[in-house]
Amino acid sequence: MDFALSPEQDQFVAAVRAFARDRVAPAAAGIDASGDFPRGLVSEAAALGLAGITVPRDQGGAGRDYVSYTHAMEAIAQASATLAVILSVNNSLVVEPLVVHGTAEQREQWVGRLASGRAIGAFALSEAQAGSDAANQLTTARADGPDYLITGTKVWVANALVADVAIVFALTDPSARSRGISAFLVPLPSPGITTRPTDSLGMRGLGCLDLELRDVRVPASALLGEPGRGFRLAMRALEGGRIAIAAQALGIGQAALQEALEYSRRRQAFGQPIGDFQAVQFQLADLATDLEAARMLIWRAASLHDLTGRAALEAAMAKLHASEAAHRAADRAMQILASEGYRRGSTVERLFRDVRAAEIYQGTSEVQRMVIAEKLLDRGR
Repeated sequence: MDFALSPEQDQFVAAVRAFARDRVAPAAAGIDASGDFPRGLVSEAAALGLAGITVPRDQGGAGRDYVSYTHAMEAIAQASATLAVILSVNNSLVVEPLVVHGTAEQREQWVGRLASGRAIGAFALSEAQAGSDAANQLTTARADGPDYLITGTKVWVANALVADVAIVFALTDPSARSRGISAFLVPLPSPGITTRPTDSLGMRGLGCLDLELRDVRVPASALLGEPGRGFRLAMRALEGGRIAIAAQALGIGQAALQEALEYSRRRQAFGQPIGDFQAVQFQLADLATDLEAARMLIWRAASLHDLTGRAALEAAMAKLHASEAAHRAADRAMQILASEGYRRGSTVERLFRDVRAAEIYQGTSEVQRMVIAEKLLDRGR
């Protein structure tokens, strides 16, 4: 399997890395401290094609492949995990489903705007009791003449603070569980929606809100895909999203390893750099190997997604290993930096807080293990 980039891919990735280094990294600490949504950086990223990376060019996107997408997300996350998540939500969870499932009118209205950054999208699936068990939706959408009235509560909706549209999942047939879930395009703001701000340990600046929907009226034309097929749409979107989140986790892990390496070279103890001590060397070696294994899993999942359009097993493996490897990297980096890493406001302290979310959102590590085991068991049937 050859993962060498073509000259065009290499040029794109180099431009993203330069943007991450020169524009994103200097702003990362400020985003974390303020918790403000980085509107300016999102616009700059969109100008590089990062708001619609895999969207076909004739629909206003960059028309790139998933391997390029993962390289870009890793580079952005190494500078700011927050910006990487904002972009991955817009790409994988909003605009890609619109390209695949949207009507001609829906694509005309939204895809070009989302892919260019002129609009921002959000993905409203999670509820207080419907996280890992995403099929356990309580939000309903009942027919009312030619329209639907949506009622329920969605939590941790990233990008919602600034989003122009959200894909909202709701039961149109409460008796059918997952087969009764439909997806709707709901403009934000809309009458009947109230919001509550959220705060979090890390990943600050995502523009996360809880959404309270009370008889929010949308036309039947707001249905994305077929009625009752919303759960499948969500799972398919999360498949691509998990590859992007794996790359985002890898970026955090790589940043943590880099902090540990630089500190190990300059910190003196007992008359020599601490990097000369075997105890530190072994930790660095293990972290680098762990992260490189994650990188191979991510590239394999992305390559398969490009070739076949499906990579559920590989995406779950990539997200599971990358998120946990990145967590280990941030933890060990903090141990190597000791009090310098534990200091509030240090880069490692921010990475340590940010990385924990990668094992939770878009499917916890436990969910990824369930997906992997199910796929493996199905192979023998």
